Amino acid sequence: MKSYETFMGETGVPVKAWVQGVDLDKGAKTQLLNTASLPFIHKWLAVMPDVHFGLGATIGSVIPTLKAVIPAAVGVDIGCGMMAVRTTLKASDLPDSLAEMRLNIERAIPHGSGKARRGSRDKGTWHHVPDPQERAWAGMKDGYDEMLAKYPKLSRKSNQMNQLGTLGGGNHFVEVCLDENDTVWFMLHSGSRGIGNRIGTYFVQLAKQDMERQMRNLPDKNLAYFEEGSEYFEDYVKAVSWAQNYARTNRDIMMEALIEAVSLTRGVPKFLCKQEAINCHHNYISLENHFGEDVYVTRKGAVKAGLGDMGIIPGSMGAKSFIVRGKGNADSFCSCSHGAGRIMSRTQAKKLITVDQHKEDTFGVECKKDESVLDESPKAYKDIDKVMEAQEELVEIVYTLKQIVCVKG
Repeated sequence: MKSYETFMGETGVPVKAWVQGVDLDKGAKTQLLNTASLPFIHKWLAVMPDVHFGLGATIGSVIPTLKAVIPAAVGVDIGCGMMAVRTTLKASDLPDSLAEMRLNIERAIPHGSGKARRGSRDKGTWHHVPDPQERAWAGMKDGYDEMLAKYPKLSRKSNQMNQLGTLGGGNHFVEVCLDENDTVWFMLHSGSRGIGNRIGTYFVQLAKQDMERQMRNLPDKNLAYFEEGSEYFEDYVKAVSWAQNYARTNRDIMMEALIEAVSLTRGVPKFLCKQEAINCHHNYISLENHFGEDVYVTRKGAVKAGLGDMGIIPGSMGAKSFIVRGKGNADSFCSCSHGAGRIMSRTQAKKLITVDQHKEDTFGVECKKDESVLDESPKAYKDIDKVMEAQEELVEIVYTLKQIVCVKG
């Protein structure tokens, strides 16, 4: 018996949704049917159990396309994803109070956004760029300059190097976790920062303008697309690839900073990392072969889960997270969820969740306990256990993690 349900609209391909036991809201379902009606969708859409309403394309959807790409489906946090490493530390190696550890992490990794804080950097951005970031940027600068030569508007703000190795805001985070064996893990979530946002925003607008010129009739203007051979197709695919590399490098640099921050915490013994290191995107495009065709797979809030692929599925800041191994499920285009999935908008969460509820739901976690993080509080998200049950045929759980330190952007 299949663990997904299938539905379809009056036109287009079917939608296969792994949502048994979890909510699929009406708005998200409408978006899915809109995307499924496009003429270049390959076979069907695959929908993950963390599905929720997004901009144009639904978050938690896997969109296989033949000779076309949809910029808004990738979104503006291009290459956003997760990284985790297992350490040689045990829970017994850590100090009783983790407050200093959290402070060290906050000092080591710029996070959030806004005006200047501390003398060494702006909030969320390096003021004096460290040497590792400069070296990493040197390897990416030629690609950026090539984009800039053709699309000078992408240089609206010159913060691409200054944001390399920074967390950002919203649902981005850095965590220290324990697995079932009390082994310490480091985990973080971030993407391509401001430059990815500019690339995404700019090409979304170009796609909309292109559709208007061609007088294409779309069910949602945010589903504007580029077809292979069109004016912007190759440039967009190349820009996305560059931004995805930036995002992966960004996570690598932050992980090194996280390792150093923990090592400088009083009472923590020397330790080793890089065991089972995982670095995976969950907002990206990948050219893959499925059912005999080379297709562009856009994972909009989804992780590649090919046979043996290692991935990360985080819960909320008070819930469990999972290190998983893909089962290579063909119907899902070898994919799984990228997290728990929101059930409240940020505005709703701030209105409905109290600080006391947040404190209760994050008991035992060294993290912010005030109104600034209510939009990321556990009650704003689906039950991660139900999400995992809904995708049992997509992944197997290798490790179950529980955070003990959480730094939010």
